[in-house]
Amino acid sequence: MANEQKEKVSFWKNMLRTLLFWVVLAIILGALLGQILPTWAIVPFATFNDIFGKFLSFVVPLIITGLVTPAIFELGKSGGKWLLVTVVIAYSSTMVAGFGTWGIASLLYPSLLSGQQVPDLATPENAVASLMDPSFTIDPVFGVMTALVLAFVLGLGMTAARAEKLMNIFREFRELIMIVITKAIVPLLPLHVFGIFLNMSKSGQFVDVIVVMAKVIVFAFILTVVMLLLQYTLAGILAKRNPLSALWGMSDAYFTALGTASSAATIPVTLRCARNNGVQPAIADFVIPLCATIHLAGSTIKITAFALALQYMMGITPDPAKMTAFIFMLGIIMVAAPGVPGGAITAAQGVLQGILAFTDPMYGIMVAMYVAVDSFGTATNVTGDGAIAIIVNTLAKGSLGTGSSAEKYVQESESYAKGIDG
Repeated sequence: MANEQKEKVSFWKNMLRTLLFWVVLAIILGALLGQILPTWAIVPFATFNDIFGKFLSFVVPLIITGLVTPAIFELGKSGGKWLLVTVVIAYSSTMVAGFGTWGIASLLYPSLLSGQQVPDLATPENAVASLMDPSFTIDPVFGVMTALVLAFVLGLGMTAARAEKLMNIFREFRELIMIVITKAIVPLLPLHVFGIFLNMSKSGQFVDVIVVMAKVIVFAFILTVVMLLLQYTLAGILAKRNPLSALWGMSDAYFTALGTASSAATIPVTLRCARNNGVQPAIADFVIPLCATIHLAGSTIKITAFALALQYMMGITPDPAKMTAFIFMLGIIMVAAPGVPGGAITAAQGVLQGILAFTDPMYGIMVAMYVAVDSFGTATNVTGDGAIAIIVNTLAKGSLGTGSSAEKYVQESESYAKGIDG
């Protein structure tokens, strides 16, 4: 009996530490209190959202510069043949996930989300919005697209010039950005979500939004399953083995990731599963740590599906040129996303608002939907890593082998993973 009590206490302690718990609580409280609180009681939360949204707009270009610049440099510095092959395969997988989601959503959303548009989502409570002080601004140092171009120029330039001293400055800047994300932005996201859903509940939009969220979450989950089947079908064809058997061989990694919601924490299990699937230890030890940070097909599916759904809700027709740029840049941003709960959706804010022109309420709903299925996205990411390991193992045909050459590539992948995770 005493052990059962300890387990219950431990369970709730662990739950209180998760971002998912606080976001779900924020949604529930926002929905309930929005029905009973007068407008004056909502003003403090609307004020916080206004300030927090402007702070996010200010810091997002810095996040992009601080994370993407070192990622490009460290990837360019580790220029081994099989590292580049692995990166190309991983990025291609992410692109297939993004563009595939866009194509399927374009076909299904008109019927799936029919009659559930919320055109005034950008200002859900005019009475509260009118109380905000328009003179208060926090102007970004530079724009999102400027930050992306600057990150590429600096990253590629430092790689070509082998500017280690300058790179050390950017590594320290990345540490600073990680502190801002983990200590300021992520802890305040639930309060931001609470304020947004409080406004939506007050204006009577909550039910419409929740219905759409539920449908899109199920849609995104189904797409992650389809993506895994595609990845393992390709791996099975190349390796001449049963793809379903290979996929089942990664089941321990999948279910471990469901519990941890962390690719990094699942690496030991993913390694064991990849080796049991017939991948050479040297290749598994090289591919799995690297893909834990650069291969985020599951995360890309979720973000793309949710972004398209919100545009549909707002009555916005996705612009093909903007969506193409969004998916390409999202794949790069996912490589540099910090390995913390909520890190990917925080890093993605730059392309959501910079390319797709998302408002703060739209981004808040993105956070809520993303966190609700964070574990499934992570599980898809790590399980897909196993398919990439099989493909690289087949292509390498023992050329990595063991010894100093293999150790060099393993060290490169681990160094790169540590660099991206901060």
